[in-house]
Amino acid sequence: MNIFLRLLIISYFIFSCNNKPHTDSNKPNIILIYADDLGKGLLGHEGQSIIKTPNIDRLAEEGMRFENAYAGMLCAPSRASLISGKHDCHETAFEITPAGIYKKISSANTPVDSIQKTLNNVLSPIPNNQVFLGQVAKEAGYITGQIGKLEWGFAATDQQMKRHGWDYYYGYLDHIRAHGFYPPFLFENGKAVSIEGNTLADCGKSHEPETSGAYKQRWDMTGKATYSQTLFMEKALDFISTHKNQPFLLYFPTQLPHGPVSIPKVNTIYENDDRLTQIEKEYASMVTLLDDNVGQIMQHLKALNIDDNTIVIFTSDNGHEIYYAKEGRVHKPYANMKTKEVFDNLEHKYYSELAGDVFNGNDGRAGMKRSNLQGGIEVPLLIRWPKMIKGGTTSQRLTANYDILMTIADITGFSKPHTTDGKSFYNELDSIQPAYEHEFVVYSSFEGPTLITNDGWKIRSYLKKDVFELYYLPEDYREKNNLSDSFPEKLETLKTKLFRACDNDFENGLFSGKNYVKLKEND
Repeated sequence: MNIFLRLLIISYFIFSCNNKPHTDSNKPNIILIYADDLGKGLLGHEGQSIIKTPNIDRLAEEGMRFENAYAGMLCAPSRASLISGKHDCHETAFEITPAGIYKKISSANTPVDSIQKTLNNVLSPIPNNQVFLGQVAKEAGYITGQIGKLEWGFAATDQQMKRHGWDYYYGYLDHIRAHGFYPPFLFENGKAVSIEGNTLADCGKSHEPETSGAYKQRWDMTGKATYSQTLFMEKALDFISTHKNQPFLLYFPTQLPHGPVSIPKVNTIYENDDRLTQIEKEYASMVTLLDDNVGQIMQHLKALNIDDNTIVIFTSDNGHEIYYAKEGRVHKPYANMKTKEVFDNLEHKYYSELAGDVFNGNDGRAGMKRSNLQGGIEVPLLIRWPKMIKGGTTSQRLTANYDILMTIADITGFSKPHTTDGKSFYNELDSIQPAYEHEFVVYSSFEGPTLITNDGWKIRSYLKKDVFELYYLPEDYREKNNLSDSFPEKLETLKTKLFRACDNDFENGLFSGKNYVKLKEND
């Protein structure tokens, strides 16, 4: 090799080393948007014809759409699974405190230390080797933030939030108060912060089902100065701006479109839509406001020039729920509008066309939130990452919400030994190497546990009647054909696997009082 070539190689090496970006700048930012009670059928790219969701649809167009994704059937266990990476059919994977204890606080001036002490005292110590969503990013050098609705269970404490790895958090710490959209105070890093003009202790929670009285109460704006989602968006955009020059993880669990219905104004898109009742127009406006928020975040990333290296994950905590029931339109408890039979999800399964749901929020699937039918546990999952993902791609990978922790661990470079029920789908995003795959995923419900295999078989239990049903989902989208009699060996094989996944006790997959950490009567 001549001297000139050697000097050229050395010069190139020095130039490359001196101009190589700092390691942290190569790490992608991560924004996880966790919608509340958003059924797949409410999204335009899934076939929704009334509600407009152009920004969420753009995530699908510019990113990867997972067509076989699952989450829990209810808010609390689903969020606990997301944060811990553990499925919710274990006996002791995580502890869920009951709702309501924060209702004792009427304003930001009320001391909260005693309430948080009560909650912390009934919780078991968290093992040192247990990891959480915020923790994996924080220990990998990320700034972490959680903004919005309750992050964990039905009630959480500052001690829990810090253990879960959040450098910053803002929002509700309880499930009950989060059913109202005009909170007189919210929590910011352990302190209650007053919201000027919001004076209602119940956070302005509205009533169901729709009546003339409920409508009047809902639109009485006395004590309702600032909508909570407006506050959350301001904090989220500020967090992104503040940390634009360092890798960050923002977990953004929205209140939307969880009800009862509450919106500052009806979107003009729906004002003159004769297909909808007034309450349905308001609900549609809540979904579209969520979509607008997604658009704001995307626009903000572009304005800060961090769009290409920011991963946006959009998903939901569980399947569809109806908050727009009205006499003669949709009935609660859910019932067949013609026969008036209440759906039991066994002999009489919920379907949108039978219930009168104009939006078909579960996209034609059987069941709703709280059920182990597909309408209760199948959710949207969209991931946009311009630097890595080719737009418009789809994935058939069997994916659980408890996979997200492991995936973020891979993305951030978290190296601490950890064990969860999840499997990283990081390799699915680059399509170069095969992703780790589940043999099956499992979830609890009020009906009992369910198991879905990676080749499409599903066993669901209905423990109140000691029933186990078998479905082959690729040929039975609506869970109409119970194959348990036709394939008894397959049923028994999957029942054994489900039993083991539930720590050898099916009752662990029946979400009931045994899942809660008990508080004393005087707490």
